[in-house]
Amino acid sequence: MDLDTVRTFVAAADAGRFQEAAAELAITQQAVSKRIAALERDLGVRLFTRTPRGAGLTIDGQAFLPHARDLLRVAERAVASVRTGSRPLRVDVLTSRSAQSGLMRGFHRAHPDIELDVMMLFDVETAVAALRSGAIDASFRAVAVPGRPLPDDIESVRVLDEPLQLLTGPAHALAGARAVTVAQLTGHRIWMPGIVPGTEWAAYYEDLVAAFGLTIEATGPNFGSDALLDTIADTPALATFMGGQTRLVWPAGHGLRRIPVTDPTPVYPHSLLWHRDNPHPALATLRAHLAATATGHDDAGTWTPDWVVPR
Repeated sequence: MDLDTVRTFVAAADAGRFQEAAAELAITQQAVSKRIAALERDLGVRLFTRTPRGAGLTIDGQAFLPHARDLLRVAERAVASVRTGSRPLRVDVLTSRSAQSGLMRGFHRAHPDIELDVMMLFDVETAVAALRSGAIDASFRAVAVPGRPLPDDIESVRVLDEPLQLLTGPAHALAGARAVTVAQLTGHRIWMPGIVPGTEWAAYYEDLVAAFGLTIEATGPNFGSDALLDTIADTPALATFMGGQTRLVWPAGHGLRRIPVTDPTPVYPHSLLWHRDNPHPALATLRAHLAATATGHDDAGTWTPDWVVPR
């Protein structure tokens, strides 16, 4: 059903005259008559009776009028749901406890008037496809994995370098250290069951292993952060890497230690991705906020893979 004909019907019903409806809609009286006639053909009923004093609704017209109003209201809500500036800014973060999520919480505190939809997509290819389709407005990712450059229509800017820390249980050989060097980690088992081959974070840790001769194990199912913390707390032979700004809470009895890694400090590079033609006004506000709150990148004494996009 053509919404213009429905809108014309409602305007004519409210005005009581085709001429006044035409003036309200900024079309000719002849166009109003044609639209009403077309709607009547589609419905198979007469909607108006024409009299010298104007146009009155028939019984069928009276029955159709409230539904016509509902159709127009639904159409208005549908348009408003996707109109730039009236819908929430849709942003992808990797996990709810990540540094990326922390960046978005900071943005929300600074701009509580901007409505947000925060979602969690799996990998960079999924995120890029969602950016190109308009399903999301922005995504936090480490870019770009070797051999998989971003499409030309996707922009990116580096917004945070997150230092890695070593997480150990109380009986681990390094648990008492105030800091550990990368060289001291050689020979220790670092367990990270959440690494999925082909993802950008897998590429990051593969390069970390190759650069410093570390042992990172991704064996076993990933039961989530709580199970990981339980295992690390109870297994002296295992440690894991954790982002310095990753927010996790564990029972006091676990006795877990977060230990800075130095000489050099591996940092995980977070970038913001967006489509260059995305017009959402809150996207520009998010980018400005991140630019104003960003810290330095590629600082002396830090390490990132060669493929990481510079600032």
